[in-house]
Amino acid sequence: MITRENLQEGWLARLREAAGTAGDAAMIRTEDELQACRARALADQPAGEDVWVFAYGSLIWNPAFHFVERRLGRIYGYHRRFCLWTFLGRGTVDRPGLMLGLDRGGSCQGLFYRIEAGAVEEELTLIWRREMITAAYVPTWVSGRTDQGPIRALTFTINRRHQRYAGKLDEAAVVDALAIAEGPIGRCCDYLFNTHDHLVELAIHDPQLARLCRRVRDHGGCADSATRSDTARTDP
Repeated sequence: MITRENLQEGWLARLREAAGTAGDAAMIRTEDELQACRARALADQPAGEDVWVFAYGSLIWNPAFHFVERRLGRIYGYHRRFCLWTFLGRGTVDRPGLMLGLDRGGSCQGLFYRIEAGAVEEELTLIWRREMITAAYVPTWVSGRTDQGPIRALTFTINRRHQRYAGKLDEAAVVDALAIAEGPIGRCCDYLFNTHDHLVELAIHDPQLARLCRRVRDHGGCADSATRSDTARTDP
């Protein structure tokens, strides 16, 4: 389970140890590397301003960072897709799992979180430890639309050059991975179900995820979990 406390205390060391058993310890970035990556992403962000973060997957139902406002909205040029193989969090070397990424094309509905200026360094440090532990994602500034107006936000798009980028897989292969894969932080099917259930609560219709949920349940490799992850957040 990813929690705020885990991200604050020893998260990278535990991941490095887990990756080492699979011979992939070098893939986990150091704290210095994460800090440098974060500084590059924020180079054009005016100092002393709030930062918006766009969430499209597990950050919707388990953000594990503090925010002062959230808005429903959409970005363009990217869509939500299971396109990243994982050998660590929700999979193993023998049975890799699949994680969501923002891949090129289309649009995506999700949540925009506003982090106040005074908390940006602390909260983005936690987000980077979670989202940027490898080079699988690229921190990307996007333009979003909400009912309250446009937003410039930071999000994490898929790195198509990464060795674990899965591309556009046959849906049967996606279903098989989601139904069976499991790792130290849980099952892939729970990741799918949680994401879809919370999108439904937000009145976001994602036909692909809805179809995957039906097919994964029919697969029989994973029973639907009613357990909801706790979230560490500040309500608007």
